[in-house]
Amino acid sequence: MKFNSFNQIKTRFAPSPTGPLHLGSIRTALFSWAFARHYNGRFILRIEDTDIERSSKKSLQSILDTINWLGLKPDEGPFYQTNRLLYYKKIITEMMKNGSAYYCYSSPDDIENMRTIAKKHGLKPRYDGTWRPEVGKKLPKIPNNIKPVIRFKNPQTGILSWNDIVKGKISIQNSELDDLIIMRSDEMPTYNFCAAIDDWEMGITHVLRGDDHINNTPRQINILNSLNITPPNYGHIPMILNKEGEKLSKRHNVMSVMDYKEQGYLPDAIINYLSRLGWSHGNNEIFNKEQLIHWFDAKNFSKSPAHWDNKKLDWINSFYIKKMSDQSLYQTLDSFLTQQVKSLNFNNLFDTMLLFKNRVSTLKELAENIKMFSETFYPIISIDHKKYLTPFILNVLKNFNHDIQHINWNRESISNFIKITLGKYNIKMSEIAIPLRIILIGKIQTPPIEDILLLLGKKIIRDRLNVL
Repeated sequence: MKFNSFNQIKTRFAPSPTGPLHLGSIRTALFSWAFARHYNGRFILRIEDTDIERSSKKSLQSILDTINWLGLKPDEGPFYQTNRLLYYKKIITEMMKNGSAYYCYSSPDDIENMRTIAKKHGLKPRYDGTWRPEVGKKLPKIPNNIKPVIRFKNPQTGILSWNDIVKGKISIQNSELDDLIIMRSDEMPTYNFCAAIDDWEMGITHVLRGDDHINNTPRQINILNSLNITPPNYGHIPMILNKEGEKLSKRHNVMSVMDYKEQGYLPDAIINYLSRLGWSHGNNEIFNKEQLIHWFDAKNFSKSPAHWDNKKLDWINSFYIKKMSDQSLYQTLDSFLTQQVKSLNFNNLFDTMLLFKNRVSTLKELAENIKMFSETFYPIISIDHKKYLTPFILNVLKNFNHDIQHINWNRESISNFIKITLGKYNIKMSEIAIPLRIILIGKIQTPPIEDILLLLGKKIIRDRLNVL
């Protein structure tokens, strides 16, 4: 794929600190990071914080924590737009002088009236250019009570086209675009202006972002064209949809990336799964960062929306859990275990982790299984489970509890004792194993009952069976 000519490829991730990073946003960061790494370029982090009212330090910290957790370290930044306000004003002053920007004194009520009239005539609701200066045009008298905004004088004729990295050639009539505001009445520059200027001044060569930004791109290109600046290459990635086919968004209570961390997902699993949403390399499902960087080619972007599948993410996460060394997994698991659980004998805790390592999808699930072996855990027996606890079986378990205290505590002795019990009462393994699981850990399906008993130990077994 051919791109506009630049000396070195530079990409950027430019979030607004108005909330935590969600999956669509971090996928944009991931693709921009991988693209830069593939071409030995540079990846820049820019914080677009000009929305003063909605921006917060908490959201900013969450963004930085997320990028750090996933290992998407920028080569430059973070740069903050609020630190560049004087620079933006300087550029806007130049645009006012060269005639590509102008003051607009239309009030909010005026704008709303313009939109109403446009709708009434079946037209696109937009600013009607009342204050747009033209040769021979007489502008209205400047009102005393209105502080003006500054608008960009968008071309009114011609077609704007660009070769989109993902979607191919995209064209739009300039007549479809109105004169957007580039500086509000409070002298705060707006998103499209700041983004365009920053991309130029920071040397960004490739902008990868969601296709909900397609409407912004022609506006930004026209701003750069008015300054005789070569625009970057743009690529618009299709959205991520939920199982109902709706765009993943905060409105649908989508978890943030750090929520997934708290649920026990590993960063490598998140990166691996997100990489497959909107991009692919053949049929490869599992690959690490190094492979992603090596394979990352723009021609492999998908033109269709991706669909989020939590079951697929669980499968990938379970793969990475199994792949971890036992010691690394134990150290990573640490934050999911309470002090109470950590106080258990180390060998017992470590061995319990190994028992469930290949049976779970998340670290949180693994921790919950380990907690069942704590002395302070008391299983809750559900109504559905009580059908397994017949009077006969309860009597068997009482005798089992008494007799098991006298055997040597190793897996072979436990297994032999269970076989003796089955023969003594002429019952099947399931008739004792399921009730034991229910009473000891509150579940029907677990690893082999011999392993459960061995790791619980005689004291905990006695305490939990004594409630019968």
